[in-house]
Amino acid sequence: MTRMSITNTPKTATIDDASLIGRTLARAFDDDPMMRWFFPDDATREAGLGRYFTTIFTRQYVHHGVCEHTKAAAAFWVPPGAQDKAVPDAETIQELAEILGDRAQLFQQAVAAAAGHGPQEPHWYLAVVGADPAAQGQGHGAALLRSGLAKADTAGLPAYLESSKPSNLPFYEHFGFTVLGEVQLPGGGPTLWSMRREPRRPADA
Repeated sequence: MTRMSITNTPKTATIDDASLIGRTLARAFDDDPMMRWFFPDDATREAGLGRYFTTIFTRQYVHHGVCEHTKAAAAFWVPPGAQDKAVPDAETIQELAEILGDRAQLFQQAVAAAAGHGPQEPHWYLAVVGADPAAQGQGHGAALLRSGLAKADTAGLPAYLESSKPSNLPFYEHFGFTVLGEVQLPGGGPTLWSMRREPRRPADA
């Protein structure tokens, strides 16, 4: 087994991984259109993103989602039975508002707009997946995506995600996702593409 395959192997994320995951996702989403809209200041974006991802991980997803990571990537999935619980509580919303500052209202509007176009059927939701650009091409994001999709396939359920980065759409399409539609985020925000993947039998994966 090569070193690459070892470091690419997804591991369950725990609260002790919060700092590593926050830093990794801050670097991964530095060029993401939606995150650049929420954090427009180049000088403070990485710090803001780090606080943002650490907060949603420690307060939401590590408790109610399926969180995995490699040495250079992380993913947060929400299975259907946990989707009501994974919604931010009042304290989390307040903490995110402090992190986002004057962009907090735009963030809340964007979340509401995306939620209004979400699927009603039971599904596995890919809330976040990102890899450190320094490890690009080493398969970290793909390993995490395969791991989550395998769980959805075992349950016989579709998977759903949203992306604001057009260059990522072919990556997701490679794994069987298709574009359902586009949402123009309010307040002059970027376009958000919703994508869905049918469950596959093991022989089809």
